[in-house]
Amino acid sequence: MKEVDLVIRGARIVSPDQIIEASVAIAGEQIVAVGHDDTMPPAREEMRADGLYLLPGAIDSHVHFRDPGYPNKETWKTGSAAAAMGGVTTVFEMPNTNPATGTLEALRMKQKAAEASYCDFGIHGLLGDDTVDRLEELLDAGVTSFKAFVGNTFGNLPAPTDGALLEGFEKLAPLGIRTVVHAENSSILFRRQKKMQDAGRIDAMAHLAARPAVAEIEAIGRVLTLAEWTGARVHIAHHSAADSLFLLREAKRRGVDVTAETCPQYLLLNTDHMLKLGGVMRLNPPIREARHNQPLWDALMDGTLDMIATDHAPHAPEEKTRESIWDCDCGFPGVETQMPLMLTEVNRGRASLMDYVRWSSVAPAKAWGIYGPKGVIAPGAHADIAFVDMERAGILSQNKLQSISKISPWNGRPVKGYPLHTLLRGRFVMRDGKLVTDAVGWGRSVKTVQQMPTAKPRNTEHYSSAILETPPGVPRTAVPVGEVDWSAS
Repeated sequence: MKEVDLVIRGARIVSPDQIIEASVAIAGEQIVAVGHDDTMPPAREEMRADGLYLLPGAIDSHVHFRDPGYPNKETWKTGSAAAAMGGVTTVFEMPNTNPATGTLEALRMKQKAAEASYCDFGIHGLLGDDTVDRLEELLDAGVTSFKAFVGNTFGNLPAPTDGALLEGFEKLAPLGIRTVVHAENSSILFRRQKKMQDAGRIDAMAHLAARPAVAEIEAIGRVLTLAEWTGARVHIAHHSAADSLFLLREAKRRGVDVTAETCPQYLLLNTDHMLKLGGVMRLNPPIREARHNQPLWDALMDGTLDMIATDHAPHAPEEKTRESIWDCDCGFPGVETQMPLMLTEVNRGRASLMDYVRWSSVAPAKAWGIYGPKGVIAPGAHADIAFVDMERAGILSQNKLQSISKISPWNGRPVKGYPLHTLLRGRFVMRDGKLVTDAVGWGRSVKTVQQMPTAKPRNTEHYSSAILETPPGVPRTAVPVGEVDWSAS
């Protein structure tokens, strides 16, 4: 039997369906065997993992690494280091950098920055009025997917018009490419915020008042209508409100190809925390009232919501602690704390480890077309593994974060359940709770393994590309009045 690089013995391997005791053999970047100890090949290195659980590395569909443009907030090196420390092996990075990832030049800048990544990555390109004609060339150059900022957020990118959003979906539907949507109604947000600013309201709760649940309901409904009409694949980012879940349930029932994420902050935090922490907790969509927390958990359990993401959105502490809520930047770091936060809830009996693997790895891998190489511990898959100790307890500390952003609403929160080691394509990027610094740059684009299922476009005869063509037998110019032969009718 051929010698392999590493055999891991004594662990429990977690999938969405079961937890089994087995050993894992790894050669190069891939898993080559999973089974009983006696069936493992000889190895150059053996590792005991007694008492630990092996999870497929987490896949975070929603991070902002701020590079290029905002190195004071984060870089690919620091953001991906945070991911590695959090058991996250693959991230999908958002386009609201500077410049925004809507041109080939901007994409090349981001790809250059990503050469310092500790984790594998996808890149969401920008879908907007100015980029809708460049979607195909961005895909050819390495973009894995797209993001449409239907709601305003950091970077103040203009929301795409409905016409551009429809046309973008028409172009992406036949390709099977999924678009992430920040679903809030910008018109509602801007109008309400201006009214409160004019009235002198600068308190933390004013941010929530400017972004009511109806803004999310309306935007999700609009996006799903366009997706259903075109057959486009869409993904609802950072779902925050109980009130809009019915739209997802109904759309899925009708067969719309929609996936949706929520984040630990919407599951575990509410306005009670906002009153205490103020601008630290300002993000988009906002932290909502406590009544929203449990319905989001229920939606994860029944499949209405597909996955956990973080919306890792780092800022400098001074940018989060200004007097006026309107002057506090939106977002906070999360990619490093997601796994211990969620494992703590597993320990509390709120979900199972199998549920967590489905939300953190399997569902995102399937949504972005990378399931098989990613999202599973099985022969042929990438050796992306989080080694988890469910008994390890600790206190989250913002000062210990790998992120440049040393400010977090989770600071001081007790947790139980930690990733101890993170393996990416057969190489440790975190070991014994410490970053493996010489693994910097080991991450690579998942574009090389991405394979989306067969596309199912709809109503193609009404696409913008179709209506520009004159149908056979129809004159290209209007027939002048008076030349119609009425006697022939």
